[in-house]
Amino acid sequence: MCIKLVESCLAKRLTLAVAESCTGGWLGKEITAIPGASAVFKGGVICYADEVKRDLLGVPEPVLQSDGAVSATCAEYMAQGARSLFKSDLALAITGIAGPGGATGLKPVGLVYICVATAERLLCQRALFKGDRESVRQQAVAAAVAMLLKVI
Repeated sequence: MCIKLVESCLAKRLTLAVAESCTGGWLGKEITAIPGASAVFKGGVICYADEVKRDLLGVPEPVLQSDGAVSATCAEYMAQGARSLFKSDLALAITGIAGPGGATGLKPVGLVYICVATAERLLCQRALFKGDRESVRQQAVAAAVAMLLKVI
């Protein structure tokens, strides 16, 4: 799917950046595995720690305190922050709980928020993936790419 993503961005002359938390760079790895991706992919941030989300991507501390790092609001700020930081046309953000720990009653293992930021809009999606840590992360990357392909 990343081949189609890179081809679509090339055809439309769009640049892309990413902000990843629970996927730990997997999305960036998949994009940069495609020959020619350097023409569209500007870069990414692995923002595992809340301080990085706050200090580098501009997620407000009150959002982190009230909604949490695993929330639609946080994903939106992450996507906007990545788009601004890299001066890209598009940005994808992923934040979630890959497990096996970290879950709460309201936020189970497998809960992931994906957000796409463009100049015109923000589109956020909530997903609940099943499986082990690697499976959740892999599904999150695939869902993020599919979501962006629908937008472009």
